[in-house]
Amino acid sequence: MSFTDAARTCLTTKFATFAGRARRAEYWWFSLLYMGAAAVIAGGSFVIGVPFLSVFLVPFIVPMLSVSVRRLHDTGKSGWRMLIALIPAVGPILYLVGMTVDSAPGTNQYGPSPKATGQPVG
Repeated sequence: MSFTDAARTCLTTKFATFAGRARRAEYWWFSLLYMGAAAVIAGGSFVIGVPFLSVFLVPFIVPMLSVSVRRLHDTGKSGWRMLIALIPAVGPILYLVGMTVDSAPGTNQYGPSPKATGQPVG
């Protein structure tokens, strides 16, 4: 999956889809877009003010949450596992490590493997 495929998928077709699975490429490409948008908006917030940052990042929150849940589903974990990132110091590290794990092979309780269904790799 390419950068543009991931952006298109997360911002349009699967904007608020928390069911199913997402490959690593989809998660990491969309995370790059999210962080890039945050950096650009944060740079602009120094000129205009902090409310500018929060208003323009709102459209990215739901797709970022949904692709994160789908990514956890792809590894065979519940989407609630995202809450591990709230543990001080080690939580964010454990969360990021969990997002780098390879897909669970075959079908799991969240659906068929995106690898098996022939989704583009990237």
